[in-house]
Amino acid sequence: MSNSSSISHFLLLPLADTRQLQLLHFCLFLGISLAALLGNGLIISAVACGHHLHTPMFFFLLNLALTDLGSICTTVPKAMHNSLWDTRTISYAGCAAQLFFFLFFISAEYFLLTIMCYDRYVSICKPLHYGTLLGSRACVHMAAAAWASAFLNTLMHTANTFSLPLCHGNVLGQFFCEIPHILKLSCSKSYLRELGLIAVSACLVLGCFVFIFFSYVQIFRAVLGIPSEQGRHKAFSTCLPHLAVVSLFLSTIMFAHLKPPSMSSPSLDLTVSVLYSVVPPALNPLIYSLRNQELKAAVWSLMTGWFRKH
Repeated sequence: MSNSSSISHFLLLPLADTRQLQLLHFCLFLGISLAALLGNGLIISAVACGHHLHTPMFFFLLNLALTDLGSICTTVPKAMHNSLWDTRTISYAGCAAQLFFFLFFISAEYFLLTIMCYDRYVSICKPLHYGTLLGSRACVHMAAAAWASAFLNTLMHTANTFSLPLCHGNVLGQFFCEIPHILKLSCSKSYLRELGLIAVSACLVLGCFVFIFFSYVQIFRAVLGIPSEQGRHKAFSTCLPHLAVVSLFLSTIMFAHLKPPSMSSPSLDLTVSVLYSVVPPALNPLIYSLRNQELKAAVWSLMTGWFRKH
């Protein structure tokens, strides 16, 4: 039996058993991370440089791209390193840092998606009040509230999780550090305190979900009431990317953490964890760019301008 004071490192779940598959996973993660870095980097640059994109929708999209970059840079480099060098270890401090930053960026992303839903609701259901309700100061305050709430939520969970005594070894059933897998190593009733914090966070997540759901009910009612087909198409084109990103984000996380134990298996759990931690940051820029002509034009202008200079 060991406790957390004697644990110097954790053993992460290996992505594959054979050397060939490890190298394949390394190449796959490298491709996904490069796609995420390129896509989100282009969005951030296009919004920052394009003065006509300095609107609430694109301001929040820039913040969302930052969370995507942060989350994929937190988990993927260590997984790639372990696959390339055929190792499983992560230091105790490294695990705490990885858990903190991943939870921080994931929490911020969810809060930002909720705010972006409010942006779409005001834009379509209360267009005459859009400038008043979503002025530049209000947008900065909402974004700051999202980041601050994510930080406080993450700080509480990380501090509490790593204050628990661990006596069930140091092997984690995940390819990155995550709270549920660390709690499984705890031998103290104190883990109930963390479960209480998780319940509070779950209520917050549920509250945001209810807000998003009822906002979209009002949005679709308003869109279906638009007389012209062109107007309906334009309204839908601004909402569908956000709805797709929210659906991808929530469905994968809910399936990963709420699926029945009978469905659990190492390969399925690994696949699902990759789907919610690695794939969305690479897909989100593509989803937002496909139907947004302004963003596509800004990204194309940015890329052609860079190629002309070089």
